[in-house]
Amino acid sequence: MKVRYQATAGLAVLAMAVAACGGGGGDAKKPSAEQSQQAQQQMAETPAISINPVAYEQVKDGGTLTLAIGQWPSQWNPNHVDGNQSDTADMLDTIMPQLMLSDDGATHTANPDFVTDVKNEMTSGKQVVTYTLNDKAVWSDGTPITWKDLEVAWKINNGKDKKYKPASTDGWDRIESVTKGDSDKVAIVTFSKPYPEWQGLFNRGTAHLLPASHMEKPEGYEKDYLQKIPVTAGPFKVEKVDEGTKTLTVVRDDKWWGKKSKLDKIIFRTIETPAAQVNAFANGELDAVEIPPGSPADLKRAKEVPDVDIRKAFSPNWRHITVNNQSEFLKDKSVRQAIAYGIDRDVITESDLKDMDWPLQTLGNHVFMNNHKGYVDNSGDLGKYNVEKAKQLLDAAGWKQEGEYRKKDGKEFALSFVVPAGVPYAKTEGELTQAMLKEAGIKITIRPVPDDKFFTDFIIKGDFDLVPFSWIGTPLPIGSLPQIYKTGSESNFPKGSDPALDAAIEEAVSELDPAKAIEKANAADKLIWDMVHTIPLYQRPEIIASKKTLANYGSRGYKTVDWAAVGFTG
Repeated sequence: MKVRYQATAGLAVLAMAVAACGGGGGDAKKPSAEQSQQAQQQMAETPAISINPVAYEQVKDGGTLTLAIGQWPSQWNPNHVDGNQSDTADMLDTIMPQLMLSDDGATHTANPDFVTDVKNEMTSGKQVVTYTLNDKAVWSDGTPITWKDLEVAWKINNGKDKKYKPASTDGWDRIESVTKGDSDKVAIVTFSKPYPEWQGLFNRGTAHLLPASHMEKPEGYEKDYLQKIPVTAGPFKVEKVDEGTKTLTVVRDDKWWGKKSKLDKIIFRTIETPAAQVNAFANGELDAVEIPPGSPADLKRAKEVPDVDIRKAFSPNWRHITVNNQSEFLKDKSVRQAIAYGIDRDVITESDLKDMDWPLQTLGNHVFMNNHKGYVDNSGDLGKYNVEKAKQLLDAAGWKQEGEYRKKDGKEFALSFVVPAGVPYAKTEGELTQAMLKEAGIKITIRPVPDDKFFTDFIIKGDFDLVPFSWIGTPLPIGSLPQIYKTGSESNFPKGSDPALDAAIEEAVSELDPAKAIEKANAADKLIWDMVHTIPLYQRPEIIASKKTLANYGSRGYKTVDWAAVGFTG
C-alpha cells in the first residue's frame, strides 16, 4: 500500500511490502565495504528517468491504462491536510491544472496548456511573478480559469485564516498579494519575502489548483471535494468515483484545449498490498506496478512476467523514522539523541533494500538526496550507531538501568513504534529497532494500527513515539524545510521546535542565489540532525514494472508526467 502525503517539497508515503528478513537486530547485517563499493557503482549506473520515451506521434490512439493505488482517499481537495496524499496527487495529475512543469533535470518551464507566459522579476525591491493564463483554459463546468483561482489558492494556504487546514503554508505565507493584471487572465503574485522555489506553487509541488468557486468558502473547502470530484481541468475528466470498489475512472475530455490524450481511459484501482498488486500485474489486470523497498519476492515475481520492462530511476524520495519531540519520554533532546545513537541505520537499510537491485546507501541529509548536487552527509556522530554513547546520555538524563529496561522515578522507559498493520516491512523496521534499543535499556512496543487511519488518526494527531514512513519529494527540495521542520507547521508531525532552526530555515528559503541556498539548507540540516526530529534511513527506490508497450510512463524521477502522451505502442 502507498499512502502519499503531499506538500511543498514532499509527499509522505507508506509502502507495503513483504519483509526482506525477520525481526531482531542480528537477522540483518551491516553493508560491507564491498557492498558499499557496489552501491557507489549502482548509483552511478542508475538513470535519472526511465519511462520508455516515445514521440507523441508514434504512440497509438486509444486504449485503457489500468494502475493500482495503495489507499483510497475520501478528501480529494489536495490543499487540505487530509487530502494531501501522493496517491491522490497521482490521480489528480490527470484531471487538474499544473502551471509549471519539471524536466528530468528539475528545470521548470511554464505549462503552455495553462500558462502562455510567466515572468519572475524584482520590482521596487520585491519579487513579482506574473502569470499570463491561457485564454482557452477553462474548468470543466465552463468557468474560465482566472487570476481569482490563484488568489483563492493563496488565501486558503497561507495559514492566516484558521478555518482552513493547509498541509503546508510554504511559499504561500511569503506572498503579499495576488492581484488582477490587464485582464482576468493575468495574475500578479507579489511576495513580501523572496521565494526562490516559486515554481512549485499552483501545481503538484504544493497542491493542484482548484476552482475558486469551490475553495473560497470554508464549507466548500471541507465538503465540495469530499468523496467526489465536481470540477476538473485536464486532458481527462472523471467518469466515475466508485466508493464501493474504491476505483477512479477518468476518460478523455473532448473539450480539452491541449493536445488530445492518446488513451481513451485510465482506471485507478485500490489494491492495498504490493504482493496483490504484483499478482494483478502478472495476471494482466494492471499495466504497470510499483515495487517498493523491502519486497524482493515481489520484484522477482514481476521480473518473471512475460514482456515486462523493469524501470528504475533515482527520485527525491526517502525513508525515515520520525521521532515525536513532544512525547512524554522524548521531550529531552539528549534522550532523543540517545535514540539516534541506539538505532543502526545501516542494518535497517540492508534489511529493506536487500535483493532489491538498489544501492545499499544510508542517507545523511534531510533535504538533498544522495545523487543531488547539494548533498552533504551532515549526520556526524549522531548518524553512527553507538550504543555506549546512548547509554551514557540516558544515564545522564536520569534513566537508570533497572533489570531489563531503564526507569526514572519508578516509571519504565517504554516507547511505541507505530506501524500500519498491513505493512510487513514497516513491522520489520520496528522489530529491528526494538532489538537495537533494548541493548540500550529502552523498551519498544510495536503498535499496529489500521492502514487507512495511519496518517489521519496517528501521525497527524501525534499519537506515536517513533513512526516509519517515506517522504516523496519534488524537484524543489529546499521548500521542504518549513513544511516539515518549522515550528507550527501542520506537517511538522513530531512538533519539533527550535528558534535557531526556524531562523536557519528562513535564511535558506529566502536565499535567491542557488549555491548559497544549498549552503544555508545544509546549515539548517545540521540543526535538524541535532534536534533529532527525523532519522533518515535511505533514498527510496523508484522501481516500476511495466508492460514493454507502455510508453512515457514509469520511474519519472523529477519529471512531470505528460499524461496526454502516455499510451501504448502496440
